[in-house]
Amino acid sequence: MADRYAETFEKIQGEVPGFIAITLVDLETGMTLSTKSTRADFDLNVAGAFNAELVKQKQMAMKALNLKSTLDDILLTLTDQLHMIKFVTSRTFVYMAADRAQTNLAVMRAAVSKHLVSLA
Repeated sequence: MADRYAETFEKIQGEVPGFIAITLVDLETGMTLSTKSTRADFDLNVAGAFNAELVKQKQMAMKALNLKSTLDDILLTLTDQLHMIKFVTSRTFVYMAADRAQTNLAVMRAAVSKHLVSLA
């Protein structure tokens, strides 16, 4: 199973200029299940745990607003990076970061959507 994720992450990296990191995260526990990073200082275990909490809070907000739709992805823009959270299953999501000067959200979203189909 881990090889399948590694291969998928490798393909995504190849299609996203400025790729920094990607991880598969268990929503319930916040644990990372598979990771790939080009930077040793980008702690995907910490990112996974905090992003799991972000997703849970967004789901709670949706419930409080009585929204009947499901969360597909979350796109975040920082001054120098782009971050994306995309669900793989109802219990797992991918968190990815890339250099904002080298890519855009549409490229990230297209590459992740294209390759995550093989993991669902």
